[in-house]
Amino acid sequence: MFVRVKHARTSNFRVSSPHRWRRLHYNHSMPKTYSQYVCQQCGRVSARLMGRCPQCNAWNSMVEEIVAPPPTTAKGKPRGISGISTPRKLSEVDSLSEARMPLAMGEFARVLGGGIVPGSIVLIGGDPGIGKSTLMLQVALEMAGEHTVLYVSGEESERQIKMRADRLAALTPQPSLPKDGRGEEEAGGLFLVTETNLGVIFEHIASVKPELLIIDSIQTTYIPELDSSAGSVSQVRECASRLRELAKSSGTAVFLIGHVTKEGAIAGPRILEHIVDTVLYLEGDRFQTYRLLRGVKNRFGATSEVGVFEMAERGMVEVTNPSEAFLAERMVNAPGSAIAVTMEGTRPILVEIQGLTSPTAFGNPRRTANGVDMNRLLLTVAVLTRRVGVRLGEQDVFANVVGGIQVDEPAADLATAVALASSYRDQPVRADTVLIGEVGLNGELRLVGQMPARLREASKLGFKTAIVPKRLRQGEPWPDGIAVVEVRSLRDALERAMVGERGEKG
Repeated sequence: MFVRVKHARTSNFRVSSPHRWRRLHYNHSMPKTYSQYVCQQCGRVSARLMGRCPQCNAWNSMVEEIVAPPPTTAKGKPRGISGISTPRKLSEVDSLSEARMPLAMGEFARVLGGGIVPGSIVLIGGDPGIGKSTLMLQVALEMAGEHTVLYVSGEESERQIKMRADRLAALTPQPSLPKDGRGEEEAGGLFLVTETNLGVIFEHIASVKPELLIIDSIQTTYIPELDSSAGSVSQVRECASRLRELAKSSGTAVFLIGHVTKEGAIAGPRILEHIVDTVLYLEGDRFQTYRLLRGVKNRFGATSEVGVFEMAERGMVEVTNPSEAFLAERMVNAPGSAIAVTMEGTRPILVEIQGLTSPTAFGNPRRTANGVDMNRLLLTVAVLTRRVGVRLGEQDVFANVVGGIQVDEPAADLATAVALASSYRDQPVRADTVLIGEVGLNGELRLVGQMPARLREASKLGFKTAIVPKRLRQGEPWPDGIAVVEVRSLRDALERAMVGERGEKG
């Protein structure tokens, strides 16, 4: 009887027998294919099956996948972007910027950095029904006048897309390429196809030769060579990699529409966001009409840019002045309302923050935040109670940002605190005043960035006064057209912002 025993200090195996010891050489070569378990939510790889993913805590998300060697060429070389690559000196590389394809939709072009870059790959994510397909169809219809566009849908048929275009009242006669591919070809045209096989999609791309390619969605696309199902981690990763190779080698601009998980992140592996050049999120409350297209990654422009749209019967309508739109239905001199100036990328936006306090009917008071960060709301409530004397310990506190916009920066702390104090004291805030500043734990106010741009936007909309933290160092002068009141603490800001019981300014 022979027993295989692994030696503790070497990688060799010993075979023990009743008579002698013999050393055997251990083969380090790995098998050509092997199994692994991949979480379909976060992409964590495990060698064994687990009921709950230890990284994202998702239940029953581990799926077995067969891993094969990476695809190679006939000579055994790895697959590259162009097949043939040659190192060049930095001085020999052309530094001229490539001309962008212009967009008449200014808000969309703003987020992209000025237009569509040929050879770029853009990922657009958002909740179901938020308007991703509608927005991309409008872009396709607009670009089809001068460019060839191929719209590949894996979820809808050509008739459904045509019906949506007719409903948007945006469909115009589009030129088409000759069926035999010969003769004179008319410039531009929008082509629709329903397909999920990436190999067949590449055949359509070779025949149409589009300048703009839209994939709706990347989770429905699959490669037959892989054993996993469409939407799995390996399928999404490999499909995105091959589409990136197509974009870089041919100069075709590729737009990928992606689904999101219940946490709001784009479904699939995190590497998907590293593969693409630009990542955009279409945000908004489905009960509100406003939609925000937010850029979180952009290799060809500034990040954190925001485009504002309004969902109307004719599709996505641009909102060129979002501050005016968010303040259109504001009730002047109503207690519990304050105006904050938030920065979305390089654009200042004025939003109305509403606060409401009410005596609690239960043992534990409620804290509800809609549009503001919950942790910052709790901090603001604690500072008002401890440092200012606004006793909210037995009050239900509600904070809301009008318009469905999400405000996460600390610059809205002062407006949130003033709105809650105004509701508690039942005194309105001065109607022509904006409030900008971060609230510290000791009740002090701290300056935030890009103050001149915020003040200029407030002055443009007709506000006369801005309450801001006091500057301790001399910096850029305040812009003209608005009176800037500098205060040191939250208590002083409340005294300057409130309107007295008889209507005089406190």
